Amino acid sequence: MTISVFLSFGVACKRGEGQAAASPTTAAPPPPATKTAPPTPLAEKKAELGSDNNWNPDWDKVVETAIPPEMLSRQVPRDVRRFCPRFYQMTELDKRAFWAYFFQALAGAEAGMNPTTNVKHTEAETDVVDSVTHQKVHSEGLLQLTYEDQQRYGCNFDWETDRHLPPHDAQRTILNPENNLRCGINILSNQIMTLHKPLVTSTSYWSTLQPGTVSYRVFAKQMTNPPAACGLRRTAAPAHSAAKAAEVAAKE
Repeated sequence: MTISVFLSFGVACKRGEGQAAASPTTAAPPPPATKTAPPTPLAEKKAELGSDNNWNPDWDKVVETAIPPEMLSRQVPRDVRRFCPRFYQMTELDKRAFWAYFFQALAGAEAGMNPTTNVKHTEAETDVVDSVTHQKVHSEGLLQLTYEDQQRYGCNFDWETDRHLPPHDAQRTILNPENNLRCGINILSNQIMTLHKPLVTSTSYWSTLQPGTVSYRVFAKQMTNPPAACGLRRTAAPAHSAAKAAEVAAKE
């Protein structure tokens, strides 16, 4: 009797262990819904000219799915309203589309939307040695980033692999549009959410987001056709006038 009870208990234990091991794991949440952002003026112009280097709609999805929840909240600095007046009233879907448009404009001003752009700057503040490559800093890809950003912002760049490839090879991890855009989102999130700085500030990572610079004026020209949900009033004013108005707003 004792042996029979012991064996029965052992079988029950094994069944319990098997059931526990077979318990279903928590399913990953589905990716957020996305929508195609409208083209920037530069994208429209490139489309007219049949340029090969233009914004790929797939990059909208990359941006929209990578945007962290806090960049969809009221914690976003209020100067976002200069480019998207109704930002705080929009749905999350439209906010994600706005950020896709924003990074399209940023990529237009930074790299002309060419994902394999590689530029060595000669300005004193940027003519320094990259701590990862141990070479003079090059700004690379859609958002003109560096290998140092891998360490600073947790970006998916691999210098040990890339060093063996030609400078403009699309296979380089830093030139991969998804890697580059996701890194840019990390950088911007650090600026506006972690450091609580405005969207446009003299201390931005990008001179493109520093008011008063030439590249900022280029960026502002691209921010004149955001998603309709933004409620930005469109006028027939020349593009340079719109850029000037945005620049003045940035100083308020």
